[in-house]
Amino acid sequence: QVQLVESGGGLVQAGGSLSLSCAASGRAFSSYDMAWFRRAPGKEREFVAYIRRNFGITTYADSVKGRSTISRDNTKNTVYLQMNSLKPEDTAVYYCAAGTNVAYGRVRSEYEYVYWGQGTQVTVSS
Repeated sequence: QVQLVESGGGLVQAGGSLSLSCAASGRAFSSYDMAWFRRAPGKEREFVAYIRRNFGITTYADSVKGRSTISRDNTKNTVYLQMNSLKPEDTAVYYCAAGTNVAYGRVRSEYEYVYWGQGTQVTVSS
C-alpha cells in the first residue's frame, strides 16, 4: 500500500513557475514507477510526466516538454514536478500516481498506475 499526498499548487501568472511535490507513505517507495497526470476543466485526465523507479529515466508529454522537470528523492519518499514558463493551458488539477513495473511503452497510460493522490490545483492566469 502506498498513500500519496500532493502539494505546491496555487495561482501563478503566465510565464511563472511552480514546484509540485508528492509525498509517499508506505514501504519500498523506490520500487514504484511514478508519474504526474492532470485534469483540466471539461477535459479527460492526461499524462504529464513519468520517472522510473530509481533509475532516473523520464518521459514527458509534448505539451510540457522543455518546460517541466520530474525528479524523485527516494531517501525522502518524494516525487517532484518543476514547471516553468507556465501557460493558461496548464491550469488543471495535478495528480501524483504510482505503479509497479510499468512497461516503458505504457507509461503514458493512467491504467498502469494503481495508487493516486488527491490532487493539487494549479491555476495559471493570463
